[in-house]
Amino acid sequence: MNTEKKTVLVLRCNKSDMSSYGGFIWPGAGQVAECPDWKANDECGNGLHGWLYGHGDSSTSSYVGVPDAKWLVVEVNEEDIIDLDGKVKFPRGIVRYVGDKAGATGYLTEHEPRSANDAIIGLVKTVGDNQSAIGGDYSVLNGGYRSTLTGGHGSTLTGGLCSTLTGGHYSTLTGGHNSTLTGGYRSTLSIKWFDHETYRYRISIAYVGEDGIEPNVAYKLDGQGKFIKA
Repeated sequence: MNTEKKTVLVLRCNKSDMSSYGGFIWPGAGQVAECPDWKANDECGNGLHGWLYGHGDSSTSSYVGVPDAKWLVVEVNEEDIIDLDGKVKFPRGIVRYVGDKAGATGYLTEHEPRSANDAIIGLVKTVGDNQSAIGGDYSVLNGGYRSTLTGGHGSTLTGGLCSTLTGGHYSTLTGGHNSTLTGGYRSTLSIKWFDHETYRYRISIAYVGEDGIEPNVAYKLDGQGKFIKA
């Protein structure tokens, strides 16, 4: 009889000193983290928290948008996971990775196949020409010619010529010539284009919420480098 417990990977981020909300200090990679006041209920608190497979609500973390945050991947017994709608909690787990979000999400995608079932929070990914990438909130996605990049709130998307970029609120989208950009509230849109009159490349920038640029509406440039609805 196989008595080995099934495990899952959970993504989370801490303050730069490895502390989490409430003051709990997480251990380093390879060590066991254990909640000192665990309660097996479906209420926030009294447990360790994170995003199962990297999926969930980024607003449940105080540090997800902090540049020097420490990102962790934690291995947890599947039977210990309690779903809290947007995050999960658990009594203990083995810290498998500590570092930045690029390393953490890279580790997650390599070791947890179920992470591919939805957008990963903080995903850092680069794809080539004619390829697509989808990330969750605070993702950093880069693509080549005719790439299609889709990120959540606070994402940074950079595509090549003829790309299609879609970001959530507070995102920064940068596309090459003939690209189509869609940003959420307070996003920044930037498209590089060639000015035939002066024979040089220029960059047109628009800010969602200003000068008639609307959130969640696709824009491209006309022949004079002005943003128009696609």
